[in-house]
Amino acid sequence: MSNSDPSIFELGESEALKRAIAHFKPGSHTLIPSGDDAAVIRSGGRYVVTTDTMVQDRDFLLKFSSPENLGYKAVATNLSDVVAMGAKPTSLVVALVVPKTTSVSFLENFARGLQSGIDELFPGCEVVGGDLASGTEIVIAVTAHGELDQEPVLRSGAKVGDLVVVAGTLGKAAAGLSLLLAPDHTLAASYPELVEVQLAPKPPLALGLELAGIANSMLDLSDGLSTDAARIAKASDVSIRLNSSALIGYEAVLELAAQSMTARGFEAAERDWVLHGGEDHSFLATVPAGTLLPKGCKVIGEVVSKSAEPVYLDDTPLIAKGWDSISS
Repeated sequence: MSNSDPSIFELGESEALKRAIAHFKPGSHTLIPSGDDAAVIRSGGRYVVTTDTMVQDRDFLLKFSSPENLGYKAVATNLSDVVAMGAKPTSLVVALVVPKTTSVSFLENFARGLQSGIDELFPGCEVVGGDLASGTEIVIAVTAHGELDQEPVLRSGAKVGDLVVVAGTLGKAAAGLSLLLAPDHTLAASYPELVEVQLAPKPPLALGLELAGIANSMLDLSDGLSTDAARIAKASDVSIRLNSSALIGYEAVLELAAQSMTARGFEAAERDWVLHGGEDHSFLATVPAGTLLPKGCKVIGEVVSKSAEPVYLDDTPLIAKGWDSISS
């Protein structure tokens, strides 16, 4: 390790953190920022709290993800959970476990990615603290807070007759992952937009907040449409019928990538990406029929009375095959 880029072990925790924190911007909700045992955040009423963990070689591969990608994605995955509850993101606390040989430049670039994610996705939010520790692999744990100005939007609020609505993309992140994992590296290079959605997803947070204002139920589409729709159905004691015709547009933008993969002998199906692929971090909601939807939202189905299965594609049961953080 060169003197110009020492490891965090060589530099020490305090100095390494000082260099990383220098990349963060102050937010309007923070009274006491990072530096003491805890930050002090201004809250006028109710707030939401969520946390998410990313583990090396399980949730990301360093051969694909840069430190900036990891920071950006850590922000995106947590802020989308806050917005899915109908809350406005205010602050993040980030804990990072890295090997002792990790360079300080990695830490600084990770911090830049965090701030870049905030700047692009929800300016005014702030990293207010965290922790740095050493271990055998990289682990990123983020806790996000949000201010709730309305009733929280729960998974359990779907009502028979509601329309099922998506805000954001479907299947792009899954397609990007398949392209990255393909042995033919020219595939990923041919579809940079899909790869970018996998490495640094951009959930439509402002649109999500609009949708939350009219939704009976809502969640972040992190684990796949089939899995997340089933979560709403089970929590609300209803069934959901997705319309295959409404998904054709999502499939169409992935068709060429799927064809490129199959032409080279790799398995790929755009419908599987749309139905079961996660990590787009879009929003899935149910809204009362007849509600005027925000621009950018698309109706993909309806809520029906509880049946034998939680989710159907047209009239065929749709088995949940999305991501499971423990068993997948």
